[in-house]
Amino acid sequence: MPNIRARLLVVLVVLCGFLTVAGTPTASAATVPDSLSFDGTPLTVSGGRFVDAHGREVVLRGYNVSGETKLAENKGLPFASVADARKSATALRALGGGNSVRFLLSWAYAEPVRGQVDPAYLAAATDQMRAFLDAGVRVYPDFHQDLYSRYLFDPDSWYTGDGAPQWAVDLGNYPDESCGICFLWGQNITQNGAVKAAQRDFWHNAYGLQDAFLTTAQRTMAYVKQNLTAEQFAGVVGFDPYNEPYAGAYDSGQNSRSWERDLLWPFYVKFRARMDAAGWQDKPALVEPNLFWNGNVSKEEGGLLDAGVLGSRYVFNTHFYDQKAISGILMWGKAADGQYVTDFGTVRDRAAAAGTAAVVSEFGHPLAGTVADKAPTVLKAMYQALDSRVKGASWWNTPAASGPVLSGQQWQWDIYNGRHRELMNGNPDKVLTAGDAWNDEDLSAVRLDDAGKATLRQDARLLDRVYPSATGGTTLAFTYEDRSRDGSTTLTWNPVPSSLPSTAQLVGSGQYGLLVWRSNGSAAPTELHLPASFPTAATTVVSDLGTVYGPPAYTSTAKIGAAPEPGGTGSRRLLLTAPDSGAVHYALVTNGATAPSASLLAAARSELSAWVTQKLG
Repeated sequence: MPNIRARLLVVLVVLCGFLTVAGTPTASAATVPDSLSFDGTPLTVSGGRFVDAHGREVVLRGYNVSGETKLAENKGLPFASVADARKSATALRALGGGNSVRFLLSWAYAEPVRGQVDPAYLAAATDQMRAFLDAGVRVYPDFHQDLYSRYLFDPDSWYTGDGAPQWAVDLGNYPDESCGICFLWGQNITQNGAVKAAQRDFWHNAYGLQDAFLTTAQRTMAYVKQNLTAEQFAGVVGFDPYNEPYAGAYDSGQNSRSWERDLLWPFYVKFRARMDAAGWQDKPALVEPNLFWNGNVSKEEGGLLDAGVLGSRYVFNTHFYDQKAISGILMWGKAADGQYVTDFGTVRDRAAAAGTAAVVSEFGHPLAGTVADKAPTVLKAMYQALDSRVKGASWWNTPAASGPVLSGQQWQWDIYNGRHRELMNGNPDKVLTAGDAWNDEDLSAVRLDDAGKATLRQDARLLDRVYPSATGGTTLAFTYEDRSRDGSTTLTWNPVPSSLPSTAQLVGSGQYGLLVWRSNGSAAPTELHLPASFPTAATTVVSDLGTVYGPPAYTSTAKIGAAPEPGGTGSRRLLLTAPDSGAVHYALVTNGATAPSASLLAAARSELSAWVTQKLG
């Protein structure tokens, strides 16, 4: 009988294989290369943090993949091929230090004909998403739009958009688009009559537009779930329903806050229901407030103030760009230490009040043009504000005010930067090749060189950072001094103070990160990403768990060890094992020392232990 059952099982498996929809996995995928026993569990939201199945606090860092989705040249996909997606994913891990991506999707290409979802587009998008998941990179998809739709714009227009399909635009009979005197493409949001009218129609569900979008979103999510293995789907964080929502035009008597309450939040509730129906019930919706709620020039009341406690089924998801710096007029100088700690502190506070986790799913600055000289300091200040709400000059004195480490995805990661061939608004006389090939933007952190190899366009010391990717407990304080460059100038905003002379000597002129956390009994270790600038053999760790120069390979019994990060990309992590509960631990990791003496390590450990006791209990 057992042999008969085995034969029948084989027959059933073969038959099921014939009946499977193209692209559907018929067997579990192999374990992601370099995975350890505690890797790859789904994330949930608890206590205002992302947490994994081991109760570890997880921080998502990475990039948007990518603005190529906003173009027509690859039919609304981030990549021309799965091979390019794999190349990009490997580089994002190994060069950019990312563990996650916001993965852009296009409504226009998902539903080119009303009521008909294009299975070829969904299959291609899912295949490209899988390339990141198999590289150990967590993913959250985003139905992206800017200026509602490219089909609002004339072939000879100065600007373009992305998002809604042509049939959705045709229904509206919108006026001829015009931004008037606009110096930045974003001014179309509030000045272009066609864009304003189309956005307003969407939020009021004119012509059933919102219903159509929600149906397409549900079908997309169902397809993705059905065509990923369970292991791959575990790496999908959640879904970002709608990029940078804005009313278009307010109704009589309406303002930004009431619009969020009466139109935006009900849309998110409907989207949440579609997620549940598609089998995404255990994953959060990463919901964005009114686009301008936290701007530093254009500013409107918002932040989903009337949505109540969001809890575990939603994540507070916002963007931040320094509009003053980008303007070239309102901020003449460069960013300084602590420039954005207040802005990002507002994000932390709003998420905490809403009872959920936060993610800054877009931030960045132009890398070409008249304000590109500000980019090294602006981006350093933004990463600093993601790490801590305390500026560098004050951090060692007031580390307890650091707040949670924020998750964030830089805009953007586009390997085709400078190598596009985009017919702007379908115009063969306006072929765009430079930059991001979209409204004169140029923000990609990566490009391909002449040999087709991915290479960074920004200082690797800025992008590939030490950060706590998984903490076995609650982060009490974290800082990272990247020593990134502005031209030939090294930017050091958080030097080790002279009151800790041995620690300062150990760090020297090198980079360092310092994490302090309270354990929660998790048997899985705390993890810090090790940048390429921290070769394992030349990395120093000083912790209450011990001191080591050149951490050994990780074992379950070693308190301090190093291991590859999952995905087979060559990226690495530091693993700190402290399975107790309620204890305060710390770890300083630096690349500034060369074979430090045992006495120097012991002196630094003594200094740091006393400092932690004094400042953090």
